[in-house]
Amino acid sequence: DAENSLLGETTCGSLLQKLQEIWDEVGESDEERDKMLLQIEQECLDVYKRKVEQAANSRAQLLQVLSDAKLELSTLVSALGDKSSVGIQPEKGSETIKEQLAAIAPALEQLWKQKEERVKEFSDVRSQIQKICGEIAGNASEQTGALAVDESDLSLKKLDEYQVKLKELQKEKSDRLSKVLEYVSTVHDLCAVLGMDFFSTITEVHPSLGDSTGVQSKSISNDTLSRLAKTVSTLNEDKKQRLHKLQELATQLIDLWNLMDTPEEERRLFNHVTCNSSALVDKVTIPGALALDLIEQAEVEVDRLDKLKSSRMKEIALKRQVELEKIFASVHIEIDPEAAREKIMALIDSGNVEPTELLADMDNQIMKAKEEALSRKEILDRVEKWMSACEEESWLEDYNRVFTISLISLCFSLTSCCHRSFPCRCVCRFVSLSEIKCFASTDTFLLKQDENRYNASRGAHLNLKRAEKARILVNKIPGMVDTLVAKTRAWEEDRGISFMYDGVPLLAMLDEYAMLRQEREEEKRRLRVWF
Repeated sequence: DAENSLLGETTCGSLLQKLQEIWDEVGESDEERDKMLLQIEQECLDVYKRKVEQAANSRAQLLQVLSDAKLELSTLVSALGDKSSVGIQPEKGSETIKEQLAAIAPALEQLWKQKEERVKEFSDVRSQIQKICGEIAGNASEQTGALAVDESDLSLKKLDEYQVKLKELQKEKSDRLSKVLEYVSTVHDLCAVLGMDFFSTITEVHPSLGDSTGVQSKSISNDTLSRLAKTVSTLNEDKKQRLHKLQELATQLIDLWNLMDTPEEERRLFNHVTCNSSALVDKVTIPGALALDLIEQAEVEVDRLDKLKSSRMKEIALKRQVELEKIFASVHIEIDPEAAREKIMALIDSGNVEPTELLADMDNQIMKAKEEALSRKEILDRVEKWMSACEEESWLEDYNRVFTISLISLCFSLTSCCHRSFPCRCVCRFVSLSEIKCFASTDTFLLKQDENRYNASRGAHLNLKRAEKARILVNKIPGMVDTLVAKTRAWEEDRGISFMYDGVPLLAMLDEYAMLRQEREEEKRRLRVWF
């Protein structure tokens, strides 16, 4: 301990002095002493050199560390793109190397933390972008593992670009998801109307679409949207075809019901079929309205009614014939109904014609008959007015004839009072016109005239009014006849056939009436002259 204590206080001078003492005691020569001193000096120099070299190396290392730190600082600042977050760097020479390192260290630590946070933000944003892109591309399950972040550019500008892209993708995802849900809802409604299994139909497109746990888990890929659109199009086409088929069956059912006078109770059983007989495709929304079993049910009923129709063919055909005869009778076209019915019965019994063809032919005849009736309507209306006028003309003649007979009876009574004979030829030969006028002006004559005029009824004044209207109408008959003749001739020229009225040519009827009217007018003129 004493030696160690002594050595701890020893200096180079004391050691050299101690060495001199030892040499003196030993008796070393000066040459040996110089040699040993030179050796000691060289060893000391080597030690100093080593220390200097070590110090130089340490300084070089510190300078390299400082340079690396500055470079890293510059790189981080450049990558983060935010110089304001870094403190003022010390200038070279103003401080020691260690002080410069100590000054840079906090900034580096801050930038490293900021870089780690920024890398995490980039990684999160890019992961979300990659996930959405994978969902759109349809390979989301293949996108595994962390994404490599380009650490050379971690600026807020670059991060904003990624965030803008992410927002665009999120909006696209939202739009696609809305479109998918819309398609799924449409498929659900169509499957309900068509009576199909919705779950199996939608899962054939993509399994995730049948998952009711979450909306976000549904596939939004291009392939899924394309297959959904194709599914909707296929279902819509099926809906159109089924509705068309059902409407055809409904029309056949209604025709067969009307043909065979099916009771309303039996018809109500198929209201679910006939209710859509004229509906548009978009208006058919009732679940099961176009199910296959419903269409098959309607087909079975149509087949049953067709077979029943065949067995009731004669009754149905005669019913058609009666309808045809009514149309012809309403427009005064004369036919031979017995011959037509015998012909129909013979065709049915022979089996040479299909029942449907026979009914179609009769329906065609009915349609042509209706067209013929429509073409004759204007002329028939005029014929009806002409015949009504002729009836009024006949009534007026009867009325005038009764009036004349009443006048003759009066004349008979006058000649009896005057004790004169009255021959059967004419009262006018024995009674003067002045005497008749004189008697006609008296109240007694007027009373007798009212009592004996047309049917001697109390409503004689009504007959007087009717006679006045009848005279006006009769005066219009020539114009009616001329118009009717012109219309009839135009009709005949257009069709190349005669216009028949109850089997008689209408023009012949009109010519005959014109001749009879002319004869009556001539007779009236002769009577007036003779009178």
